[in-house]
Amino acid sequence: MKPDLDLAIERVIRAPRAVVWRAWTDPARFEQWWLPAPHSCRVERFEAVPGGPMVTSMSDDGGAFVPHMDAVFLIVEDQERIVFTNAIDSDWRPADPQPVGMTAEITFADHPDGTEYRALVRHGSPESRDRHEKLGFYEGWGAVAAQLAALAEQEAA
Repeated sequence: MKPDLDLAIERVIRAPRAVVWRAWTDPARFEQWWLPAPHSCRVERFEAVPGGPMVTSMSDDGGAFVPHMDAVFLIVEDQERIVFTNAIDSDWRPADPQPVGMTAEITFADHPDGTEYRALVRHGSPESRDRHEKLGFYEGWGAVAAQLAALAEQEAA
């Protein structure tokens, strides 16, 4: 991790790694936790394979949905790691994502209490990293990690 370019969150999810992985790779489960409540997520295109699309829309009130993310999966290692970026869109064209371009690496590891979950988000410049932090990176990514944990822990119970 490069502190001037990267942001990260970590937490232990009290569910087996396979359950957490399924919540990340199954579109129906993914849209249940991907955006901080009260926002709603709709998966438009999602194939958790290298080169696969990750396209989502969001709604503030459950009504009209607007584009949220158009990204591509770069690496998908079963129950170990997912890497995606919005610097390339789902059609493999260079993108200029707003408000910030990023590459995220999500890792899953066994932990005595369940799964050690880490999201490392890389940025191309210190300004981009700082913008993402000011926009609420820790609050937003922390909230979705908590929602992911709640879904996985409920499923595992």
